[in-house]
Amino acid sequence: MTARFSVGIDLGTTNSVVAYCDLSAEDARIELLPIPQLVGANTIDARLQLPSFIYLAGDHEKGRGQFDLPWASRNDFAIGEWARANAATVPERTVSGAKSWLCHPKVDRRQPLLPWSPGHAPDASMGGRISPVGASQRYLEHLVAAWNQAFPNAPLAEQRVVLTVPASFDAAAREITREAAIAAGLAEGLLLLEEPQAAIHAWLAKSGDRWRKSLELGDTMLVCDVGGGTSDLTMIGVGEESGELQLRRLAVGDHLLVGGDNMDLALAHFAAQLFAQQGLQLDAWQSVSLWHACRNAKESLLQSAGPDSLPVTVLGRGSRLIGGTVTVPLQRKQVEQLLVDGFFPRCQFLDKPQRRRGSGFQEMGLPFESDPAITRHVASFVRAQTQGESMPITHLLFNGGVFKAPVLRQRLMEVVSSWSERDPVRELDAEQDLDYAVARGAAWYGWTREHGGVRIRGGTARSYYIGIETSGLAIPGLARPLRALCVVPRGMEEGTQSSVPSAEIGLVVGEPAQFRFFSSSTRAQDRPGDLLDRWSDDELVETDSMEATLPAADDQEEQYLPVRFESRITELGVLELWCVSVRDDRRWKLEFSVRPDSEA
Repeated sequence: MTARFSVGIDLGTTNSVVAYCDLSAEDARIELLPIPQLVGANTIDARLQLPSFIYLAGDHEKGRGQFDLPWASRNDFAIGEWARANAATVPERTVSGAKSWLCHPKVDRRQPLLPWSPGHAPDASMGGRISPVGASQRYLEHLVAAWNQAFPNAPLAEQRVVLTVPASFDAAAREITREAAIAAGLAEGLLLLEEPQAAIHAWLAKSGDRWRKSLELGDTMLVCDVGGGTSDLTMIGVGEESGELQLRRLAVGDHLLVGGDNMDLALAHFAAQLFAQQGLQLDAWQSVSLWHACRNAKESLLQSAGPDSLPVTVLGRGSRLIGGTVTVPLQRKQVEQLLVDGFFPRCQFLDKPQRRRGSGFQEMGLPFESDPAITRHVASFVRAQTQGESMPITHLLFNGGVFKAPVLRQRLMEVVSSWSERDPVRELDAEQDLDYAVARGAAWYGWTREHGGVRIRGGTARSYYIGIETSGLAIPGLARPLRALCVVPRGMEEGTQSSVPSAEIGLVVGEPAQFRFFSSSTRAQDRPGDLLDRWSDDELVETDSMEATLPAADDQEEQYLPVRFESRITELGVLELWCVSVRDDRRWKLEFSVRPDSEA
């Protein structure tokens, strides 16, 4: 069946958004989908954003119908605004940050980890737990149901769906995101698009043909996407093909767990000091409530025409304050100084993020950044791509809710411009409401695949490697050293393949074996066949390992079969790694999805 709509889904760390446009229209008129959700006790309202929070019901709440939705009854969980609000009172039952867990390679993302509570087993009385993949599936199921209710004659599974992922997601994180999407009812033909590229497509949709007057050959754009929980960096170069300007993704950064939530918490700590000056020591419940109140205060105070002062209120909890409130004023200048200097401090191009730790021991949770200075993370990313050359950035494109504040955009512009020996860095006029840019850009991208439009090239965002165990004498309790063989270079285009030059490698067949895979966003110089003896944690990151038993021939007695490798990136963006026997015509295939944006 022919798709009627192009649908863009921004599955966000903090909020999710759905945008769409009619594929049959000559001009892409992009709309936003109102998403029904619980906003209060037994109260359903439609909002343009679905907060990425899940409240898991306790045993005493199950089966009572209080989480009913138009398309489902007797739910034992709630998603959206009401779930986010209840994170203040019952954090042990509220799932958040599931998207960041999807790219955390040191945990099994299919295991019930959330809500995260280190050192404690799942407790049924607290609503149990779910996996990061399961949480993502539930968010998407909610979005699918909301769409199908609004368009019963055009189910989402039959539309052209573009699902966005962070540019920093590796092959494993992309694959399990796709797995969650298909389990939620989306078609296997859904397209994946990097979020910064979606932001560029939103800018292109807004600019039309005028974009060629904003950029020229040789320019380099930095897309800086700072949302509620994460920061994502992408570098885009302006080239030329057949006399026409062309955009090409040059590099992507790491998944940085620092964003607007950090700012809200910093502001809440500051406000708590003001309450303490009035003799009020906040308890845990009030502190979380204050965190949410400070989010709203931050957004109001940092607006262009924001007030000079704004009161922040918490409910009283003492014997004399039950039912009452306590208020302190937040001054605009104080908030600007705290957030601008704390998260966007002026720094030099050679400055590095600080790696200090408060203790030699740390809970095994998400790998949050120890340095909240986003400017230093930007400097580190750009410098890693220049290899000692001068700072290349000529333009900045902002994305993410944090940059709705002009003062934060202006500070980052000033800092990046201070690194340049050329003209000041220029800001590209982004989508008016940055909360919806990614979803809008994804919908527009789907529309351009039917009607034509600007393409952002770049191939794979990372180079990929396989782990090769060295031969040698066995030592009790000590694993043999591992080498990393490059099988896919960064930038390998879809629809291409490569024979990987190497010595013969022994492949374990006929018994269970573990295959280890690595990726790098910085080693752009490595080519297929390059063999690394050593590397730093900043250079190579291990992705999900794979355990498999590859079939052996009936008459085969050897434990190892000599093979060479062939790699291929399919038109669907899937990495096929073929192990090719050097003795006969047998071949074994291992697959991981590495496609950054489904561009063909």
